[in-house]
Amino acid sequence: MNLILLQSDEIINGMVRLTDRRAAHLHKVLKVAVGDIVRVGVLGGLIGSGEVRALSKGEALLQVTLTSPPPAKLKLDLILALPRPIMLKRVLAQATALGVGHLFLINAKRVEKSFFEASPIRDHSFQTYLENGLEQAIDTVPPTVSIHHRFRPFIEDLLPTLAASDRLIAHPGGGVGLAGRAPALRVDGTTLLAIGPEGGWIDYEVEQFHAAGFQRFSLGPRILRVDTAVPAIIAQIDLARQLAKSA
Repeated sequence: MNLILLQSDEIINGMVRLTDRRAAHLHKVLKVAVGDIVRVGVLGGLIGSGEVRALSKGEALLQVTLTSPPPAKLKLDLILALPRPIMLKRVLAQATALGVGHLFLINAKRVEKSFFEASPIRDHSFQTYLENGLEQAIDTVPPTVSIHHRFRPFIEDLLPTLAASDRLIAHPGGGVGLAGRAPALRVDGTTLLAIGPEGGWIDYEVEQFHAAGFQRFSLGPRILRVDTAVPAIIAQIDLARQLAKSA
């Protein structure tokens, strides 16, 4: 936890009293003492510092000063075939830490129906995993997350409305590598990236994305787990943009 994330209504007259896992983190991990300064941020708002004013068992009182905006988001939105629940939790935190702007969780042929019945999806209870990513990355603004139970309505109705300068679809095996697509990326544009199930998209799905203007690429002969592929691909796209800007 690199940031103590606060809710705005927790701060009263510049002070916040913590009694949950954040207080435990201050005690057990950071081992703070009265007078120490820790990094804090308000969910959806500014980042600043918190001075430890009082400590007791299971409790910490901080005086909060907020001074800086959160880091800018990546110019990248992610379309992700819904992974199994335990992997989804990791991907939500990773995508948040990397600065993804919007995450579209969609259905696909190789997505098991039971995945949509898992509690994080059924109850839209994934805020904890987004906040874990924010705490890791020292950010306060999570990505927006939307869930789409049917593939065709997403492709035919929503996808055409999404603005993006570049559209890429990852698909294992053969095809052009990401390095071959990177030179065509608009330096200041927004990338819409589609990543499928671990077994890949079926041909029909690839064709539908291609018809919507997506360029296919592959990471090579290895088939990666989704929680490996997501950060690997996003990092490579971001690096390609940085190199293009510095050229």
